[in-house]
This record gives sequence, structure tokens and C-alpha cells, in this order.
Amino acid sequence: MTKRPAVSVIGLGKLGACIAACFADKGYPVIGADVSKRTVDAVNKGQSPVVEPGLAEAIGRSHERLRATQDVGDAVHNSEATFIVVPTPSTDEGGFSIGYVLEAARTIGRALRDKSGYHLVVLTSTVLPGSTEYGMIRVLEQESRKRCGQDFGVCYSPEFIALGQVIKDFLNPEFLLIGEYDERSGDLLAEIYNGVVDNEPAVARMSIVNAELTKISVNAYVTMRISFANMVAAMSEQLPGGDVDVVTSALGLDTRIGRRYLKGAVAYGGPCFPRDNQALAYLARQLGQQASLAEAVHAFNGSTNERLAARVLEMVPDGGSVAVLGLSYKPDSNVIEESAGYLLAKSLVGSGASVTVHDPMAMEAAKGGLGDSVVYASNVEEAIHEKNVIVIMNPDRAYAGLDLAAIPASTVIVDAWRLLRKQAGDRPNYVGVGLGDDNQRLAKALAGMWTDPAHARA
Repeated sequence: MTKRPAVSVIGLGKLGACIAACFADKGYPVIGADVSKRTVDAVNKGQSPVVEPGLAEAIGRSHERLRATQDVGDAVHNSEATFIVVPTPSTDEGGFSIGYVLEAARTIGRALRDKSGYHLVVLTSTVLPGSTEYGMIRVLEQESRKRCGQDFGVCYSPEFIALGQVIKDFLNPEFLLIGEYDERSGDLLAEIYNGVVDNEPAVARMSIVNAELTKISVNAYVTMRISFANMVAAMSEQLPGGDVDVVTSALGLDTRIGRRYLKGAVAYGGPCFPRDNQALAYLARQLGQQASLAEAVHAFNGSTNERLAARVLEMVPDGGSVAVLGLSYKPDSNVIEESAGYLLAKSLVGSGASVTVHDPMAMEAAKGGLGDSVVYASNVEEAIHEKNVIVIMNPDRAYAGLDLAAIPASTVIVDAWRLLRKQAGDRPNYVGVGLGDDNQRLAKALAGMWTDPAHARA
């Protein structure tokens, strides 16, 4: 086997820890650096510092090739390529703060000052166009007293991954995006990636500024597709016999469109889609261009959350009870940031309804925001017991196995992802988001729930 170059990873959060573990698992000597002593100690003990499927196993397999430190200089001195994987928080205006990136660059630059040989620095964090070249590279040159392209190389190479499947996505990327300062930098990074991926992805090599624009454009485009499908779902619900799945499946047959992200369900959330869409709008405004498309998508996404909350509330009697199943923004994740399920729970609490929540992984995260305003069920059965309404907000396998026959006819099931539609048949108490109805089935279910029609919410 060809000798693998040593790699350092600055920032051992959900993405950085997985990148470090993947490189080590593929035979690369890896040094991870993080400001958190707890994180560093966990990695050095062969333990996973964050919750992510497959991470603990990858660290366990590669423990002899992976170590961690709080000393960035140590990590740089003992590696040939450094990946910066630090947060770039959104600003109030919609852009990204690169404070953590510049802090990492200052420390890396000081380490490069007395390091002999060529070194590659790779930024993976999402940034606005110009941030790498006019921010990070300038700091690296100032602190190292060396020249980019001569003494060290730089690439901007963000990952297109989803929390809950970071390792799978990192090892099997749809394509590799490499923004290169020069050809030498890009060649070295492409070689490193080729040694770690399991598939043979297309490689898009380009200038750094084009790669920065590509990153936020990809995610912003995906948010438009999600919102379009959700718009079709909303219209389908108003048409007798309307079926969003039938419509979007036909749309997907057109090669100009395709099937991806045309489900029609809940609003998009998570740590990437909302902020990248907003960042594209911010960038457009800064450049004197119209940002109306991205802004409209953002507004529609918020209205999707509001519309679903209003629809659920119509089904809840005064003082009634609701179970919200799924608080994370996607399965196999404990992230509740901008999650439709978490936001629905907050809305229902504000209405006065009794709310019980369940999620396979995100319960602890939710407690920070929901506090004692909801009941936290330890399992699905406890969550749905004797509830007026059950809302499935996450397409998690834990909810796909619900037995509708065991749920009383007086309980309305709102299935945002239509996980149970085949099992449901023509049950009057089943409501699939994006499925039209003549209102007779639902009216029957509500009549069974409310003995006094005056309790119905207008």
C-alpha cells in the first residue's frame, strides 16, 4: 500500500470528528485538534466525542492511527495536510462569520513559520465567496511569513453531507468540490480524497471563489425543490382525490427535473439548508442583485410550518392532547435546529394543548428549549397512549412500524411523511399530508372525538 500522508483536522465536532475517523480508518495517520479537553480526552481513549452513526466503530477500528490534542501547532507540525472544520455562525444579516476560521488560520500560520516542506491547508467550513482568498489566506501568509502557492497550498473543499449519515456521505460523495489556489494544491487534495472514498465520484475542480459560490448555491437550490414539493402538497390537500406522491412521481420522470427532494412533507430545517439559502440571498443583496427567489423560498418554508400547526390545531379539542413524534430535523440525528417537529411542539404548547413528545435521539436536545412545558415519553407506545391527535413529523423507522389497528378510531393520526398510508387504507382517522379528501372521512373522525361540536376550533 502507498504510504498515506499524515492529516490533521482542526475542529472535532460532528463533521470534524467523522472526517478524522474516516481518514484514520482508511490508513491515514491523523491528528485531531480541538479546544475542548473533553473532546480530546474522548478521542485519545478511543471513544466517540459526538453522537453520529458509525463514528464510535470507526474510531475503535483506527485508534492506533488517531490521536487528538489541544495544540494546533502540534497537529500541523506532524502532518502534511490540515483540514479546517470549525463553525461559521450565521450573522444577523444572513452572512457567515469567519472568526473561528481566522483564529484557526492564525494558529496554523504560526506553526507553518518554522515548519519545513510544503503543507496543504483545506477549508471545509461554509463561507461566503471571497472569505478564503481575502480572509484566510491573508492571515496564513501574515502569520507564517510565507507565500501561498510557493511554501504552502490552499483549497476550499466543503462537504455535502447530512447529519445522521456523515460517514456514509463522506466515504461515498456524489461529487467532490475542490476550489484550488493552484494546480499543485488541487492535485494533492484530489490524491488524498481518492485514498479515502469508497466510490468513484466526479471531481469538480475550479477556482476558490467559484467553489465558495457553488457550495451555498447547491443547498439553496435544494431548498427551492423542497418548497416546490411542499407547495404541490398543500394544493393536493385542497383537491378531492389529490395525491402529492402521484404528482411528484410523475414530475420526477422528466429528466429535466428528477426525483430527488420532491417528497412534499414538512418544512426543511437543520443546520445547513436554512442558513445557506439565507446566505445566498444576503450575497445577492450585497452584490446589488435581486434576492427575491431565495427570500420567497425562506418565507414559504416558514409558512409551511405555520400551516401545519394550524391544521393540527383544528383537530384538537379544547384542552385536548397531542403526541408529536419526531423532534430532530431528520432521522438518526439529535439536531433540532429549525426542525419542523420541534417547532410544531412549541406552537402546540402555546395553544394550550397538552403535548407529549418522542424522538429516538433528540429528547435531551429538545429539553433545552421545551423545558417542562411538554411530557417526554420514553417510548412510542407511551407517547401515543390516549391522545386526541398523533402527528408523525419525522420519517424515522421507529414510527413506520406503528400499528394503526391498535389506535382508537377517535384518535386522529396526522402523517406528514405518509409512512402509514398503505396500512391506513380508508380509515377515517388517518390524515396524510399532501393527500386530498372530500372532508367526509375526517369529519367522521372528528365527530367521534367531540361529543359537543362547539368544542371544535374554527
